[in-house]
Amino acid sequence: MFEDKARVLLVLPQEVLDRARVFTGEAISKLKGPVSLQMVLRALIDEGLKRGRDRTLVTNIEGQMRAVRAIRSRGRRPAAAAPRSNGAGRRAGKGRVGEARRP
Repeated sequence: MFEDKARVLLVLPQEVLDRARVFTGEAISKLKGPVSLQMVLRALIDEGLKRGRDRTLVTNIEGQMRAVRAIRSRGRRPAAAAPRSNGAGRRAGKGRVGEARRP
């Protein structure tokens, strides 16, 4: 069944993982056999991909895309600088870098 295997790291929100675990428990009781969380996640991904261009699927992807963009843009913005007092942190004088100040 799994001749072509690839490993994937999947990061999920805790709520999604909890829902998948509940679904796994329901599948175990319904099928009366061992069902793993990995089996359930593979089935959900496979069935989701079969749905093609279902609008709810695209909407979900769009929401995730916007969330990632927002997180990344916050990371790129410089932190708000605290106001400096009495010129602290400013350059000591004019001239070239490394040039000694004249008295």
